[in-house]
Amino acid sequence: MFQKILIANRGEIAARIIRSCKKLGIKSVAVFSEADRQSLFVEMADESYFIGPSPVSKSYMNIEKVIEAAKSTGAEAIHPGYGLLSEQAAFAEACEKEGIAFIGPKSAVIDNMGSKVMARQTMEAAGIPIIPGSKAPVSSEEEAAAIAERIGYPVMIKASAGGGGIGMVLAEKEETLKAKFQDTSKRAAMLFGDGTMFIEKVIAGARHIEVQILADTYGNVVHLFERECSIQRRHQKVIEEAPSVSVPQAVREKLGMAAIKAARSIGYENAGTIEFLMDENLNFYFLEMNTRLQVEHPVTEEITGVDIVEEQIKIAAGNKLDISQDNMEMAGHAIETRIYAEDPSTFYPSPGRITNLKLPEGEGIRHELAVKAETVVTPYYDPMIGKLIVSASNRMEAIKLLREALDQYQVEGIKTNIPLLKKIVCHEQFQKGNTQTSFIEEYCLNRFDNHKEKEKSK
Repeated sequence: MFQKILIANRGEIAARIIRSCKKLGIKSVAVFSEADRQSLFVEMADESYFIGPSPVSKSYMNIEKVIEAAKSTGAEAIHPGYGLLSEQAAFAEACEKEGIAFIGPKSAVIDNMGSKVMARQTMEAAGIPIIPGSKAPVSSEEEAAAIAERIGYPVMIKASAGGGGIGMVLAEKEETLKAKFQDTSKRAAMLFGDGTMFIEKVIAGARHIEVQILADTYGNVVHLFERECSIQRRHQKVIEEAPSVSVPQAVREKLGMAAIKAARSIGYENAGTIEFLMDENLNFYFLEMNTRLQVEHPVTEEITGVDIVEEQIKIAAGNKLDISQDNMEMAGHAIETRIYAEDPSTFYPSPGRITNLKLPEGEGIRHELAVKAETVVTPYYDPMIGKLIVSASNRMEAIKLLREALDQYQVEGIKTNIPLLKKIVCHEQFQKGNTQTSFIEEYCLNRFDNHKEKEKSK
């Protein structure tokens, strides 16, 4: 087992990884930028290492500085968390060259799955269903229009190198497709250094279902069942739950086996997630693979009892999985809400000082936090300040607990998205499990806007 691990990340995920390190008796090293000097995760770590100015390009995304920090502190391994450098093949390769264990898959696998076009081709070759669309990179708006005409509108224009919902644009007709294709390609080139695009058909009434997998270096692969991640805004997940209310057992088994098959087809190692879209007839299609830990991993931990971060560390240290598919069971239901420092009426970030923080407590309530009282939320980073996770014996009990917890959750000094989260979980369609990816636009935004207009008129 490792003696010391450096965490190449920040915020709540850095704090989460530190907890698993403590559990395993491993020393942790936090890297921090100027803006994060007083952050909670820096306090929690056994050691901390200043890595540069506040902008991520000069600190958390600087591969040379992160490697230097690991070498200077004697860390044998680096956990990248999610976001930032976690899916940068160049970073994993740099760790490999320096003899530092990268707690994740090999750089070649990250590179392969990092290209959405290559990932689609790889999965189709492995026999995994893919969403109808382009088989290769689309080089012009004329080619995009021809493909869209063949598969039928509406279509999604996607950046091959994009992720997390960034670089995706809906085109409902040919008149708008060409201009959107050009704009999205230019934006992708600017954001990801790669303007390669592809086209996919929009799946009507789609649900976003993903399967968590663990794979060791000895060829053992298991799945930890599925998560429902359909509550999204602008393709960014807002609420996740496990298991999915929409997946019957027969489909669950097929999803799990497809995820294992996908992982085996690329020689995957460590924790990863195979994401699918599922249509109204329960047909599922490969969407993408996340070659890292997911933000929503706690809901899987809650229903399986598996510490996924701990398993990641053990796998990277060369241990065999001590769990098998035969002894994997799930119990109860878990739901996660992402708490953002943002104005719920505009969705703009709401930086500032948190003057008071009061969290709900009790059985079945779990917090993953990036902040504490008096923390200054800066404009430099993602506005997520924490996650609220609840678990209970069944979905309705979990929803009840979540509603109570959100009512008790108090953050003063900044605005948060808690009012929107309350509207979602109180909505009858959410409670019925009708959670397609269009849920927020269809059921919540108009109600929220109407509520704002009433408040203004008072």
